[in-house]
Amino acid sequence: MLEIGAVQFFHDPLVVGTADIQELSKTHEIVSRSKTELWHRILTHYLPLYFPEAERFHRSSRTDWLLAFIEKYPTPTMITTMNQEAFIADTWQVVGKKVSKERLLSDIYATAEISVGLPVHAGSDAVRMFRLVLAEGRSLVRQRNEIEARAVELPDYQLLTTIPGIGPINAMTILAEAGDLRRFRHHRQFLKFCGMDLATVQSGMFRGQSRISKYGNARLRRTLWMAGQTAVLKRTNSFRDKFERYISKDRHNAHLRRKAYTAIAAKMARTVHAVVKHGEPYRPFFEGVSPGGRTSF
Repeated sequence: MLEIGAVQFFHDPLVVGTADIQELSKTHEIVSRSKTELWHRILTHYLPLYFPEAERFHRSSRTDWLLAFIEKYPTPTMITTMNQEAFIADTWQVVGKKVSKERLLSDIYATAEISVGLPVHAGSDAVRMFRLVLAEGRSLVRQRNEIEARAVELPDYQLLTTIPGIGPINAMTILAEAGDLRRFRHHRQFLKFCGMDLATVQSGMFRGQSRISKYGNARLRRTLWMAGQTAVLKRTNSFRDKFERYISKDRHNAHLRRKAYTAIAAKMARTVHAVVKHGEPYRPFFEGVSPGGRTSF
């Protein structure tokens, strides 16, 4: 294999300068996973017992205000001990900058009045444990925000986040696992590094079906796959346009949709390579069907 050049070069993270980025990416993934697991414990155990109606006020896992609010008022009885005006005044700074903040707090107060949560005493150990879990959740949110604030300063981070479907997590993972994308002279080299190049199994007269090789970086390939799925769900963009055209023959065909997601992931890899290599932000480009036949006069 050495004689024919069938080798893969190892790029030492300390030598090429990606060790810090890899630690940022992996730590961010650990913190995000811990935050998700903790939030699921809150949704499945604590809220159903003490404040089940509070779940409908949850909008995004990236916000801290609901955790801060429930940490201050873990049970609805702690809200209804004061009148509505006093409650709104007391929680005005806790909720943060919200549109229609007064209406939101009024809705929370009305919900607390009809809540079926257990009337647990505010000084009980049950409430202390609930607040302990909430404090841990807020700590994880602060850790995640601190890592993302550091990631903004990384080279090529801003370029990658201009691509639909690539957020802070995906951008850090791509930079950590791929390193300097400019070392790939052609996007096919990057596709092969990701394991998204086509490979055909053949032996003698047998020739199998061409599939992606999956010989490359699995974490990078998974990130591109997830970014492609996210891009398809966003507003009109070239990724969604390509996906819709791919499945137009049979939208409910699971095998066709899986092939379409694979094509989108490969397109995502090509786009990532092009954006970083040329040093320009992503510019939407909608692919059209190639014209065929004679031109009508």
